[in-house]
Amino acid sequence: MNENNLDIKQLADKDIRLLAFDADDTLWDCQGHFDNVEKAYAQLLAPYADEPTVAEMLFQTETANMPLLGYGSKAFTLSLVENAVKVSRGQIAAADVLRIVELGKSLLTLPATPLPEVRPTLEALRQSGRYAMVVFTKGDLLDQQNKVRRSNLAPLFDDVVVVSDKTQAEYAKLCRLFDTQIDHMLMVGNSFRSDIEPVLQLGGWAVHIPFTSIWRHEQTEEYDHPRLARITHFGQLTNLVGAERG
Repeated sequence: MNENNLDIKQLADKDIRLLAFDADDTLWDCQGHFDNVEKAYAQLLAPYADEPTVAEMLFQTETANMPLLGYGSKAFTLSLVENAVKVSRGQIAAADVLRIVELGKSLLTLPATPLPEVRPTLEALRQSGRYAMVVFTKGDLLDQQNKVRRSNLAPLFDDVVVVSDKTQAEYAKLCRLFDTQIDHMLMVGNSFRSDIEPVLQLGGWAVHIPFTSIWRHEQTEEYDHPRLARITHFGQLTNLVGAERG
């Protein structure tokens, strides 16, 4: 452990009252499904451009659309269609556009199967009775609510809060919702940009659990911090209640 970071075991001694959990790529795999869709999309557009070109143009299209469309599968699908028209210079067939829409819609039914150690760890934290627990995620409201439902994890949380983006203002609102202060909140997530940095800047606590891959829009420079703990697997969170799992 870097001495500038907090050891996960030390968090058990802090006066933490609210545990907030990111959803996608923290509780279940999401990016892997998006990656598969992008691969199939690039293959469909292969007559017009190579895969790196398709990927770069899609990134630029998504970036331009974010201020208006936000995040989530539906916004992503609209960007897929718009980008396909650009890449093909308007030559793409209607049948291929329909296929692209189907690829995007497939993300609305991804299984949301909890990642290893997630369920037993959440159960241990819940049973401790020490914390309020909330899913705090960004994206499309209905899509995120449906993923929580399909995961069968909803009973382990006090609430599911979906926002358009995880800004410092939204984290402050979350604390007010649970009648607590930021220095009594711990955020757990895979994205340093969205889950970790805003909380540290406000004076809260954070646990970073990197996922196997990260969305390009979430990539950012990472750094050490005395209120930050880094762990490699979800089960290490049970150190918060003094009962480490596997």
